[in-house]
Amino acid sequence: MSLGVIPSPYGGLPIDFKKLKDLLERFQSGDVSIDAVLVELNHLPYEDLGFAKLDHHRALRRGFPEVVFGIGKTPQQIATITHSLTQKSDTVLVTRASEEAFKLVHALIPDAAFHENAAQAIVVDRRVEPTLQPGVLVVTAGTSDLPVAEEAALTAYLMGCSVKRVTDVGVAGVHRLLDHISTLREARVIVSVAGMEGALTSVLSGLVSVPVIAVPTSIGYGASFGGIAALLGMLSSCSPGVSVVNIDNGFGAGYMAGLINTLP
Repeated sequence: MSLGVIPSPYGGLPIDFKKLKDLLERFQSGDVSIDAVLVELNHLPYEDLGFAKLDHHRALRRGFPEVVFGIGKTPQQIATITHSLTQKSDTVLVTRASEEAFKLVHALIPDAAFHENAAQAIVVDRRVEPTLQPGVLVVTAGTSDLPVAEEAALTAYLMGCSVKRVTDVGVAGVHRLLDHISTLREARVIVSVAGMEGALTSVLSGLVSVPVIAVPTSIGYGASFGGIAALLGMLSSCSPGVSVVNIDNGFGAGYMAGLINTLP
């Protein structure tokens, strides 16, 4: 079996040993010293930055590197973390970051990109012509749900999935959803993003036979309680095959969709 991509013993995404294999081959050929190998392996489990411990081992365990949650971190911390992660990974994702943080990241990493429409994500993607697995579909109830939906779509894409979208098909005009029935039934996993009362998820799940990952958003008037009404509605869905992530957690839904879609 090639060490390029080894199936995970836990299922799901393959464990990527390519960088470790390259390092050992370069040592074997004499291109790097034993001291350089030891330094590299010392950072393999994690790298201690003082204010953060970066889990560089996560890509080996999970097939995808550690993702950075931007809220609560200073722009300088985000820039330092992102720069360190790019030394070990071709793909880095920072969620919920500010423009100020991106400016510092971009100064250190010129190829970093800011996805404002995906709930302000910062991405470094150095994959060369990645092979994408089709099957992920992201469906939104309303236009206001798009930032969370795009965060889910971006996450699944970075995990190696080709992502389709169906937007603004909430239950206030259910015929809009039914117009896309063929697209719905082509998917392997669907992310349903909705605020207000969150009714889209139950209707959607009743139309398909694949897993539906529900994302309640904080969109809605006062009685929606910042997404709690949608969350409770999705958790109470009468349609089987629905799982629910936290309010506005597009990243979590995209990650789960990526795991499901890349199963053998």
